[in-house]
Amino acid sequence: MADVSAGHREWRVTGMDCGSCAAKVRGAVERLPGVEDVDVALMAERLRLTLDETQTPPERIEEAVRGVGFGIAPKGARPEKPKGGFVLPDGAFPDAAESSETDSETGDMDEPADDAPSSWMESSKGRLVLGTGALLAAAWASHLVFPAEIAQWAFVLATLVGIVPVAQRAFAMTRAGMPFTIEMLMTIAAGGALVIGEPEEAALVVFLFAVGELLEGVSAGKARDSIRALSKLVPKTARLEVGGKTREVPAEKLEVGQVVQVRPGDRVPCDGEVMSGTSGVDESPVTGESVPSLKEPGAEVFAGSINAEALLRVRVTKTAEDNTIARIVRLVEEAESARAPTERFIDRFSRIYMPAVVGAALLVAVVPPLAFGLAWGEWVYRALALLLIGCPCALVISVPASITSALSTGARNGLLMKGGAVIEATARTTRVAFDKTGTLTHGKPRVTDVAVLSGREEDLLALAAGVESGASHPLGQAICAEAERRGVDAAAATGGRALPGKGAEASIEGATVCVGSPRLADERGALKDDLRTRVSALEADGKTVVIVLRDDVPQGLIALRDEPRADAADAVAQLRALGISSIMLTGDNPRTAQAIADGLGIEHRSELMPEDKVTAIRDLTTDARVMMIGDGINDAPALAAAHVGVAMGSGTDVALETADAAILRNRVTDVAAKVRLARATMSNIRQNIAIALGLKAVFLVTTVLGITGLWIAILADTGATVLVTMNALRLLFFRPTGTLEPTGRFSLNSGKTRPDHASATT
Repeated sequence: MADVSAGHREWRVTGMDCGSCAAKVRGAVERLPGVEDVDVALMAERLRLTLDETQTPPERIEEAVRGVGFGIAPKGARPEKPKGGFVLPDGAFPDAAESSETDSETGDMDEPADDAPSSWMESSKGRLVLGTGALLAAAWASHLVFPAEIAQWAFVLATLVGIVPVAQRAFAMTRAGMPFTIEMLMTIAAGGALVIGEPEEAALVVFLFAVGELLEGVSAGKARDSIRALSKLVPKTARLEVGGKTREVPAEKLEVGQVVQVRPGDRVPCDGEVMSGTSGVDESPVTGESVPSLKEPGAEVFAGSINAEALLRVRVTKTAEDNTIARIVRLVEEAESARAPTERFIDRFSRIYMPAVVGAALLVAVVPPLAFGLAWGEWVYRALALLLIGCPCALVISVPASITSALSTGARNGLLMKGGAVIEATARTTRVAFDKTGTLTHGKPRVTDVAVLSGREEDLLALAAGVESGASHPLGQAICAEAERRGVDAAAATGGRALPGKGAEASIEGATVCVGSPRLADERGALKDDLRTRVSALEADGKTVVIVLRDDVPQGLIALRDEPRADAADAVAQLRALGISSIMLTGDNPRTAQAIADGLGIEHRSELMPEDKVTAIRDLTTDARVMMIGDGINDAPALAAAHVGVAMGSGTDVALETADAAILRNRVTDVAAKVRLARATMSNIRQNIAIALGLKAVFLVTTVLGITGLWIAILADTGATVLVTMNALRLLFFRPTGTLEPTGRFSLNSGKTRPDHASATT
């Protein structure tokens, strides 16, 4: 059955077109005893929950979901179609999955089945549209041949064919405790129209409803395909080196430490490190960066990127389920669970709104005839039209459709956000706090000065490299790289440990050797006046200085410099153009921090320990909406403390997991791009809500006044849903990146958006 992990269960559900469908699945199971933490992901077609099997067996969950008209199966198995013989949405998506082929190595998004419909006409919803449309056309044609009394029965037949499957779903959902659904409203409206002698309008209403359902399915399939396409970037096979020979193996079976060959024109099958070869690699499928990146021995490569020039030998550093593509897919899928506050409000509103509309329709049908003696048929007709107008489908889908499109666009451009709540918080950002090393700077400093106080430079480097051997901190790695460049072997060290925010120490030949900041040396009483003067002189040049201590006795100084990223100043300028101020938070010394900050035109705070960064973020959040950008383990607490935490793509796993969002391209300008995308999304959501509510307000009035009837009502409802969906899909074509022109105006890739308008242009 379903995957089991401490009571957690997971299934794949097919046939969900919109947020309303996901709500139906959620409602069908959350009322069952022993069911908690229900999570329905529309784009991932996933149902997760915590289940007490002593109260409800897994089979009962599957029955409940099939009962409301959706296909379901445990993860990795072929979803079974619902029972009952009526038309279902399981094949509604032209390219979407109805199938079981789960690529567990690249995320949860399933591959399309071999038997999945190749076009909308082959889907069940497509067949329903064609069938009801043909019957409607035949009914109209019958007016030319048969008397009106006989021709009316053709419209009755067309209505019944289209409404029976809808009615079956409506009553199934009523039994599940969800009586106020669009299916029930449609059933009442179409049935009522037949009763009062309006079969022609009833048939037209049913046909337009089927068209709207089909369009919802098509748009959902397109959005789902844009995410599923990420999984297809990773090749199915890899050329593995074994005993001096190569053989093809499944890419999903590669293990860490193995070596694969990537020929020119091939996609890289794994995340790895280049062992030999030099080539340009096109990383645009993964990061959106159009310029090929030069890869030399020691460089990292992403799964799914394309080798453009020469043969590369790559050592596997991550398994298939943990490579960049898999993590992107997982982040996008998990993002669906973090719903935006606006979306949660609309969900709550719709639960009250639907019963209110039904009540209002009942009053319209009953009060005028009873109180004023008006015609029953006319006011029942108006009440039925009011029911259709009042359907909240367009309103319910207005937010998740925009969020899904934004997540997909962000993933294609290397901008990951973990859900609608993050998008909404990002759009409200008023201040951005940057870590320095690895974020505003390359994070790969190089040694510029080696000053010995006793002994030789080689001995000093050997001690420092011994302490920093295996270090993850950029300064430690730079020291080890300098020792290797000079051909100096690192001293044998034991008991190494990091001193967060201060340095590292280890035992070498029975002595405690420490490589740390001047502040650490000062704490240990080793920073004398002459040494302090030398440190100050180096720091005045914007260099970071570490002091090597043996049993708290200074052995020498090593100065390093980490240059700002080429786009760092542009990023700060772009944020300023968006009305967002920036500040740099660093553990580095004040002089180095000042030198970097002055060059970027940014405020700064220096000599901050990890806990100090958290305090600084909390101070900033008292009067601003703060986004924190970082890449290291020591940034994780600050990322969590900010309103929005963003990890740079080169950052540690801890930073990526703690953060609310990620930037894959290591481009600082992508921070501004992320804000633009979030603001465009919120603008799109506001437009959708205005469309949904505006059309309803107009047609509610015209319906009550008798100006518009049933078919106009369903056309307005379907039209609003289609307009909202199409407007949301415009975000798929939004290009959030760009450059600041010398005039101070901002140019997007489309070349038509200024910074002050970026939030409203999609």
